[in-house]
Amino acid sequence: MSSVGYDDTTKILEIEFHTGLVYQYLGVPPKVYADLMHSGEIGKYFSEKVRPKFQTKQVVAR
Repeated sequence: MSSVGYDDTTKILEIEFHTGLVYQYLGVPPKVYADLMHSGEIGKYFSEKVRPKFQTKQVVAR
């Protein structure tokens, strides 16, 4: 991951990967975002707790 952002109002987690691709994960609770950011193994946490559990959409660059 290159960068991670979160909007508490819309509950959208946005992640930019090293490939340059950006994805939004919808309906992510604030606790999941906080746990992700405080995880000692952020990639593992993401793979187990975020990617398989939340609807995803790729953000298209303009």
